[in-house]
Amino acid sequence: MNFKETLAEKTVHAEDVLTKYLPEEKGYQKKVIESMNYSVLAGGKRLRPILMEESFRLFGGNSAIVEPFMAALEMIHNYSLVHDDLPAMDNDEYRRGRKTTWNVYGEGMAVLAGDALLNKAFETAAEAFSMIGEAADIAARYAAVAKALQILANKAGIYGMIGGQCADICAEELPSDQVTKELLWYIHKNKTAALIEAALMIGAVLAGAPDEAVKKLEQAAENIGIAFQIQDDILDVTSSLEVLGKPVGSDEKNHKVTYVRLNGLEQSKKDVEALSEEALKILSSFDRRNEFLEDLVRALITREK
Repeated sequence: MNFKETLAEKTVHAEDVLTKYLPEEKGYQKKVIESMNYSVLAGGKRLRPILMEESFRLFGGNSAIVEPFMAALEMIHNYSLVHDDLPAMDNDEYRRGRKTTWNVYGEGMAVLAGDALLNKAFETAAEAFSMIGEAADIAARYAAVAKALQILANKAGIYGMIGGQCADICAEELPSDQVTKELLWYIHKNKTAALIEAALMIGAVLAGAPDEAVKKLEQAAENIGIAFQIQDDILDVTSSLEVLGKPVGSDEKNHKVTYVRLNGLEQSKKDVEALSEEALKILSSFDRRNEFLEDLVRALITREK
């Protein structure tokens, strides 16, 4: 199969894994579950769970123990989108070509849906403990799952995604000349790259990769995440609602100082390519090679949505 066919197959697999862990829509809490599932099943690239499984395979992982973490990370990503779309945040009415969760279920229920997805994520990730079995290296496997949980919490929290979101909100209140490249880099590293770091690091940890390799993957993932966000900023300027599936020009509407606005369109494009190539050097430096993973990083440079 070519890259596009393989990616489509892996996207379906990631979707199946995620769907397996979603709650059934019943009981007095049915409405919040409906809103959770609406947001999660609205489509998307499933980039983070795919990256996690490919990192797992890069270091020889071949069991289903990675699957609860794949689902958990996608739940966390989607909860952040639900909250990001709220009127109190970006006030977006469309995402992935259809109405946002708050626009369908109301603001209060959207807040609860995001909260529920975050809690469900850790409930799901913890299921990995029950999948360890009776392996000879059982203590090491328990330690790996515990470490993976710690990474997941750290990268999603105040020293990761939430910290980046905080800095992003605070930056909106600053005069544009006070939004520096360093501040913008911090926002992108944490708001966007942190969950990509979690994906590559957790996959490696669950496969038994050494600490040095996990650290190198963290750096590669930072590059990938920042490049991904810069490309998102580029698309907000150059794409359309029909292609992107969400409103374009929202950054300008919300008076956000973006990477493109600070550095220019051409320099931003060059930086995406440079960051991606640096990440590729790291990914190709290990004893094993995962050519699909490398191709996936390359594809992020030229994505149109």
